[in-house]
Amino acid sequence: MLGTGNMNGAILAGLTRPGSALADPVRVTTRSQSSADALSQRPGVTAAALESNPDANREAVRGAGLVIVGVKPAMVPDLLDDIAADLEPGALVISIAAGLETKTIAAHLPAGIRVVRAMPNTPATLGLGVTAICAGPGADAEAMALAHEVFASVGQVVELPEADIPTMGALTGSGPAHVYLLIERMIEAGQALGLDAETATESVVQTFRGAVEMVVADPDAGPAELRRRVTSPNGTTERSIAVLEDAQLADLFTRSLRANVRRSEELAAGA
Repeated sequence: MLGTGNMNGAILAGLTRPGSALADPVRVTTRSQSSADALSQRPGVTAAALESNPDANREAVRGAGLVIVGVKPAMVPDLLDDIAADLEPGALVISIAAGLETKTIAAHLPAGIRVVRAMPNTPATLGLGVTAICAGPGADAEAMALAHEVFASVGQVVELPEADIPTMGALTGSGPAHVYLLIERMIEAGQALGLDAETATESVVQTFRGAVEMVVADPDAGPAELRRRVTSPNGTTERSIAVLEDAQLADLFTRSLRANVRRSEELAAGA
């Protein structure tokens, strides 16, 4: 695993959490030695720091059958150029960089290297992630099965055409941030109406947790039906829901996710 930013860090945390069946040792590279020292304390993980060893990335990929690239999108091309000569023939390279298409990734790799693009999300830390994967150049059934196995260990996996990856990135990759924003705003609203910060925070967080668990527990009903069950005619919930609907909440979310997809397209174009 090259890079341990938020997303790669979440995947690593999921792979090494108690009860996770990590079959093979993981070599990890990071920028700082302090971070590498901390990561090396995890069972099955060996970490190296670029500040101490400039060749850390090249050394990490030698002999590796699977390489997950988790650095910032702008850094990926130079990183791939750096490790290209040290990759094992037929190795699988998985990129989790937003906006970088598989053809761009493959252009910086030797022939025969298999490429898969993945869009995970940070709940992978808890084994509750959702990851979209798509096949890139050279990615055969074995490569896709391996990618599926890796990400299934930290949550659900959805295989999609590459054209749909930006939408999944907006919906699930960025999705947790949107949920956190809603939690923030509800807490702020509770405080504005007189609750203290602790009460508002604990109550809102538990409400979100309970509501999500109800959706999971009753998939046949779905969120729309569950909402209707809470919304009594001419009651308090109906009144507050009406305010949100009058604000065109559905359209707002669509525009928000569309802006996310546009940015992904800009990144793919090198903007």
